Amino acid sequence: MKRQIIEIDESKCDGCGLCLEACHEGAIDIVEGKAKLRRDDYCDGLGNCLPVCPAGAITFVEREAKEFDEAAVKAHQLRMAPEGGCPGSKARSLTRAAGNAAEAATAAVSELRQWPVQIKLAPENAAYFDGADLLVAADCAAYARACFHSEFMRGRITLIGCPKLDGTDYSEKLTGIMAGNDIRSLTVVRLEVPCCGGIELAAGAALKNSGRLIPWRVVTFGTDGGII
Repeated sequence: MKRQIIEIDESKCDGCGLCLEACHEGAIDIVEGKAKLRRDDYCDGLGNCLPVCPAGAITFVEREAKEFDEAAVKAHQLRMAPEGGCPGSKARSLTRAAGNAAEAATAAVSELRQWPVQIKLAPENAAYFDGADLLVAADCAAYARACFHSEFMRGRITLIGCPKLDGTDYSEKLTGIMAGNDIRSLTVVRLEVPCCGGIELAAGAALKNSGRLIPWRVVTFGTDGGII
């Protein structure tokens, strides 16, 4: 059948991988440093990958192609997901290309160095934990304090959670992370609100249960973002 589908100009592609992250169907691979369309029937033709390509290497064309196969895509997503879970929870380190001088002068840069970031989704063992300075933060913290990325996330592996909304005790997961990896230090960031006490208690229990001597500190924000 003839339908709309993406086309990738490899001469323009710089292999940044942003299109791969944007394609929820898994239709794109990076092969030998270039983005390639994995299978026609994985591409839904909606083009979520187009706006994220900084090189303008992706366009739409209309050509003979297999029909989009939703069942095949779901099967592929299950195969790629860790332990049958959400494909978005697949562990990976993040690197960010340096912007130009104008961007550096006007735009804040994310300091997130790994994925996933939610404590519940984080694996207990990942390469990025080895030798890491770990930040465990209440997920409201970054919204309360504008400079949270530069002050607290820079140079750290970041895990976030909300004990009240998640309704869970993070201590078991955090214990596994601290016991099974070479964590150099731990910083806990919470807000002054009572429900944030759960994240501090979980981190403290995890340190004790891990049997590791890891230097740690707790930083408390007011709801206005000030450090108490």
